[in-house]
Amino acid sequence: MATIAPEQLIEQLEWRYAVKRFDPDRRIDEATWAALERCLILTPSSYGLQPWRFIVITDPDVKAQLPALSWGQKQPQDCSHMVVLAARKTMDAEYIQRYMQSVVQTRELPPDAMQGYQRVLVSTVEKIDSHLDWNARQVYIALGQLMVGAAMLGVDTCPMEGIDPAGYDRLLGLAETDYTTVVGCAVGYRHPDDAQANAAKVRFSADELITRI
Repeated sequence: MATIAPEQLIEQLEWRYAVKRFDPDRRIDEATWAALERCLILTPSSYGLQPWRFIVITDPDVKAQLPALSWGQKQPQDCSHMVVLAARKTMDAEYIQRYMQSVVQTRELPPDAMQGYQRVLVSTVEKIDSHLDWNARQVYIALGQLMVGAAMLGVDTCPMEGIDPAGYDRLLGLAETDYTTVVGCAVGYRHPDDAQANAAKVRFSADELITRI
């Protein structure tokens, strides 16, 4: 399996920053975007349950409505692709059964191969106080994977918690579904005049952030 050099990884992560101004005239090509969507799909999740939905917005008319739901920020409108990461509100036995059926089909297992594990998983999930809190935390794993994947492909991102989740839910038709907006991520290419592009990264030292045991 091909890998990249450690210095290449660090170079791309040093290049990455939270874009404040996107170039509205630049669009991500289909092959690159397909790879980024696959990054989202390949995100790991607790028990493999994938308690999320990713809404990809490219319609200019819809994007034009997003700044009003994003504290006036223009990134959702000017970026190439706006991704809304939504978490599942609940995790019930029916959903777990559907996932187990997918496992059986994908791995070509006997029909009853996962029944014992399914019962254990249902019992475990029933003990979780807030499914939404649990699922929302997992959504951030997908956000991180998307941002790193984009950086490796030379694509810019801006993670956005400064949004109105309920407003996004209404606009995107999520309000009456099993999913709710958690966070957004604008994806595209930085504008040449974005002053933040050349700002030095400010990070605490490794000695302050990392404990080695």
